[in-house]
Amino acid sequence: MLNIVILAAGKGARMYSDKPKVLHTIAGKTMLKHVIDTAINLNPSKTIIIYGHGGEMVPKSLQQQNATFVLQEPQLGTGHAVQQALPHLDEEGISLVLYGDVPLIQQETLSTLIKDEKGLSLLTQNLDDPKGYGRIIRNEDGKVISIIEEKDATPEQRKVKEINTGILAAPTKLLREWLKNLKNENAQREYYLTDIVAMAVKQGVKINTVQPGHEWEVMGINSKMQQAELERKWQYELANKLLIQGVTLADSARLDIRGNLICERDVEIDVGCIFEGTVHLGAGVKVGAYSIINNSRIASNTRIAPYSHIEGADIGEECQIGPFARIRPGSKLLNEVHIGNFVEIKNSEIANNSKANHLSYIGDATIGSRVNIGAGTITCNYDGANKFRTVIEDDAFIGSDSQLVAPVKIGRGATIGAGSTITKDTPDGELTLSRAKQLTVSGWQRPTKKK
Repeated sequence: MLNIVILAAGKGARMYSDKPKVLHTIAGKTMLKHVIDTAINLNPSKTIIIYGHGGEMVPKSLQQQNATFVLQEPQLGTGHAVQQALPHLDEEGISLVLYGDVPLIQQETLSTLIKDEKGLSLLTQNLDDPKGYGRIIRNEDGKVISIIEEKDATPEQRKVKEINTGILAAPTKLLREWLKNLKNENAQREYYLTDIVAMAVKQGVKINTVQPGHEWEVMGINSKMQQAELERKWQYELANKLLIQGVTLADSARLDIRGNLICERDVEIDVGCIFEGTVHLGAGVKVGAYSIINNSRIASNTRIAPYSHIEGADIGEECQIGPFARIRPGSKLLNEVHIGNFVEIKNSEIANNSKANHLSYIGDATIGSRVNIGAGTITCNYDGANKFRTVIEDDAFIGSDSQLVAPVKIGRGATIGAGSTITKDTPDGELTLSRAKQLTVSGWQRPTKKK
């Protein structure tokens, strides 16, 4: 059995925020959620989250997680934090201790750490600048004998480059025994989890050390500067994975993935693009600069021109979107649809080969094939209390600056004259228009500016 204990009680004073530190984000996901998602992949029997600062904000942010939340109050150190989890641990197997502010620890690293179910396993890291970290102290034979916190270390010990990441795994029975014997005889008057190492040495328990595959895996967050630094490191890793898959990136340093980006062959992404939630880009898709795509599917060979915003949409093959287009949730575009500049689509279905190329709002509409929507057309879908649907059948032509007041149906092959306000269903194949009689007022003069 595997128990996982996640320490998430820190205030994060240097974040200068009312939110608990672990609820700040990396790549669009809270630091704590990163850790939990990795932990879940290890199939633990129990997951215990120790929280403190921010009160119920931490449990409320993770209401759907299958985890036990335990309040640490007051906060008396890492050892004291893990002590709070003891009543909830399965007695058999091992326990793994993780940190909610070390968000990018990888599953492969942790799988290696928990392989030895009898010894104490420590995750360590060699750093050129180990300042601020506890040091791994070894004897002449290279065996770990203790961990010394920097505030308690001698000048000689501070020269050690191997640091303690805090992440460890131990047999649960032994961990329970060691935690009960912790003392707070140190500069901070806190109960250090690291003191269990000396106890393990004294009992002759084997101590293993594992190092992560990447330095960024064990980077902790204590300030906005560190958060920004880790964000860029992680985005660089995500960009490199795309490049390895064959995606063309105009600049791998100017890309933000805040979720799961799935790319098929020959995808091209220009600079400044943001992908949120789950986004699927089909083969040959090109995404123009500074576009934002959220929880959407874009089918093969579609072109997204710069500055387009797409959210919760399903877009078919060989479509042309943008520039400056906005496609909102519930929209489904079939193949070879053209949506041009300053066109907004909301909760609408648009069939093959239809076009809305300029300055239009299409909301709550069902549009057939080969329909042309003229510039400035609006579907008036909202009466102030309820929303209604507009239906435009195949081969219709909607003249510029028309208002279609829903609920209304435009017949197959119908033409709507420019500047019309349509409030009733229109017949198939006919021209329908509604305009006031054009007048010329003789002798009228524009107002002039008073001196």
